[in-house]
Amino acid sequence: MQDVTNLAFLGLMARYGGADVYVTEYFRVHAESHLEKPILRSITENPTRQPLLAQMIGNDIPALVRTARELMQHPVAAIDLNLGCPAPVVYRKCAGGGLLREPARVDAILGALRDAVTIPFTVKTRIGFDDPDVFEELLPLFAKHRIDLLTVHGRTVTEGYRSGVHYDHIRYAVEALPCPVLANGNVYSAAKATTVLNDTRAAGLMIGRGAIRNPWLFRQTREHLAGTTPFLPSGQDVLDYIRALHEAVAHPAFSEKSHITRMKKFMNYIGIGIEPTGDFLHRIRRANTEAEFFTICRDHLDHDRPMPLEPFDLELQPRDILAGEHR
Repeated sequence: MQDVTNLAFLGLMARYGGADVYVTEYFRVHAESHLEKPILRSITENPTRQPLLAQMIGNDIPALVRTARELMQHPVAAIDLNLGCPAPVVYRKCAGGGLLREPARVDAILGALRDAVTIPFTVKTRIGFDDPDVFEELLPLFAKHRIDLLTVHGRTVTEGYRSGVHYDHIRYAVEALPCPVLANGNVYSAAKATTVLNDTRAAGLMIGRGAIRNPWLFRQTREHLAGTTPFLPSGQDVLDYIRALHEAVAHPAFSEKSHITRMKKFMNYIGIGIEPTGDFLHRIRRANTEAEFFTICRDHLDHDRPMPLEPFDLELQPRDILAGEHR
């Protein structure tokens, strides 16, 4: 997740049980690009002790090949191509999910990277730009170029995060491709993780925004799949996590207000799992000081009651960043 899964956040996730495999933020690739040092530190100082995939985004074939070769000089488990980012600033440049409008261009990029990459080569994709029917055209390209793993986010680019997830398309990819397929989209609990795995027959899951809200989600999913009762944090556990997150994302150059503003980005996702009225989210978005911020957190979380951290169906404005389907 761009501007989220940095070095500090990866280390924080590992403290709560952590994933089996991690993916860096994406390296922006163009004719004059260089490996971005903060993202490269996530690789050279990998705090997770787990395999780490280096993610690239771009459409310039020589630059992508050059960057992949540079990344292979570092301890990465695979080179990952982003074909799924739905941010308008990205897809308008025909990168990320924008490339799904041009299957022929995807074909050329995959071919060049497959020839250049001597370690596992993986792809993260959505099921189309604005029409999921294009997915049937894309899947043969992934097979043709022998990618080693495909992660499918089961929405189109234009659906963003607002629609339900088309898990049937993920199942179709599982049945159509010789490589393992990971399912991605709205995995918010251990029970939902099990349902998605059963419904899609995917080899595994990629979890993004759900892990911001619930860093225990990887641990809970393993426990659920093993037939044991998953750990359930208390309000105090969640409060301690928010304190740890606040410390992890701190930067010496940030003013107090800037730091709280950055924290609000994370709290958007955490907040929908705190309580059902929207009061927490409303108040936390208006905090300007550290004292205000943590007073609000304590008001809602300073207790020992269990916190499932599953998303509530809050009444949000259509343009709200969190508007849409979360289950």
